[in-house]
Amino acid sequence: MTEQTGRCLCGSVKFRAAPKKAEVGVCHCSMCRKSSAGPFFAIDCGDTLSFEDETTLGVYVSSEWAERGFCNQCGSTIFWRLKDGSANILAIDLFDDPGELKLDHEVFIDEKPDYYSFAQKTHQLTGKQVFEMFAGQQDNA
Repeated sequence: MTEQTGRCLCGSVKFRAAPKKAEVGVCHCSMCRKSSAGPFFAIDCGDTLSFEDETTLGVYVSSEWAERGFCNQCGSTIFWRLKDGSANILAIDLFDDPGELKLDHEVFIDEKPDYYSFAQKTHQLTGKQVFEMFAGQQDNA
């Protein structure tokens, strides 16, 4: 996909990123649901994320290997990323014009609460499977 622009609710955090594919993922983990007040709908932008100005960008270290970004003015959830910057998963609805997208996969399906479900059929991974996938990527680096 081509490079896209995006911004938070108040517009103080502006970014550019190139999504790897036109596939949206949903994370059901408890941390994503707490930080975004629901499931986290996002797209993988690899290492292409850049900010116009990081003055109002807040970063919360949420684990030994990952962190979450947010606007410290309006509170918008911006991203989940690996600390080394090699993976940036951005909130899809921050993009100005994301184009045609498909809901493709759900992660931490084992943490999804029973009070919601999606009609689309997606590829689903448990938390254990996600951790195994990332561990395998780091072993190959």
